[in-house]
Amino acid sequence: MSSSRDIAVEDSAGTDYKTSALSLLAPFLPLLSQLQRLAFLLFFVTTLLFFLLRLAGDPALVLAGNDATPEQLAAIRAQYGLDRPLIVQYFSYMGNLLQLDFGKSLASGEPAMGKVLTMLPATLLIAGLAMLTSVCIAFPLGSWLGFKPDRTERRGVAGIIFVLQGVPGFVTALLLIQVFAVNLRWLPSLGMSYTEIETWVLPAGSLASFLIPSLTRVVAANVAEAMREDYIRTARASGAPGYVLLFRHALPNALLGAAALIGTQFAFLMGGAVITETIFAWPGIGWLLIESVQTLDFPVVQALAFCIAILVFSVNTATDLSFRFIDPRLRSKGA
Repeated sequence: MSSSRDIAVEDSAGTDYKTSALSLLAPFLPLLSQLQRLAFLLFFVTTLLFFLLRLAGDPALVLAGNDATPEQLAAIRAQYGLDRPLIVQYFSYMGNLLQLDFGKSLASGEPAMGKVLTMLPATLLIAGLAMLTSVCIAFPLGSWLGFKPDRTERRGVAGIIFVLQGVPGFVTALLLIQVFAVNLRWLPSLGMSYTEIETWVLPAGSLASFLIPSLTRVVAANVAEAMREDYIRTARASGAPGYVLLFRHALPNALLGAAALIGTQFAFLMGGAVITETIFAWPGIGWLLIESVQTLDFPVVQALAFCIAILVFSVNTATDLSFRFIDPRLRSKGA
């Protein structure tokens, strides 16, 4: 019979083992939490989209045409499994989804996910170029506006930016086409090539012109607010020059709000810049989404929604992580 002392030692050893195991798992707990959120998001999006698409119409009518006979429509529905009960289609779809199998495109017969992944790089390219352009312009311009916002010329520029923020993106796209493609004939207005950089300019410029005003205003407001803080007054009293006040003190503290907006804007672009891609015939996922919805190509739309959900979630997660990098207080214990 073991003594109470032996039992206490065993309990202590078991507690230490559990504590060490939890300490080893601690770094992975945030990742597990993020994966859990992603799994719930994908389940919700795919389920909701599955039933909404079935309410949108019958793809057999689109594939067969208006003159199709009932026998032809029945054959098409049987070929793609659309004649089965809706709940049977749903469970079959979810079973295939676990294998990342979205089926074949109803319009072209290609694998749906393969079709999406073929056009995804074009969207990533235009989104990256637009985001890079907007950051390179908005940060210097917003810093200049926020450093001394009460000056007359800076108020005038701020007013122009405020007006530009209300201009729809498609209006800017059409103006760029009219000026640089039709009148000056400097740049092509349609199509895309990975080897011809001139085909990137107008689509990326159109998107950037839509993003720059809002990002500039956020940077300017954050810099102006930081310039009123006590630590700026202390640095100014100690004789620090203006560029040190701006770039070393004010701008780093203004990055947090700007990073949040950048993440939101980039997540929007990851969803596919639908209007811009359609205007410029840019072969990205936004253009593919419009085409697939028009033809009721269920597998492709479902594959697109799955990829877009992962991309948006990834961008939002990266934005959260960037907050910890920008603000040391968020890296402190317990934050």
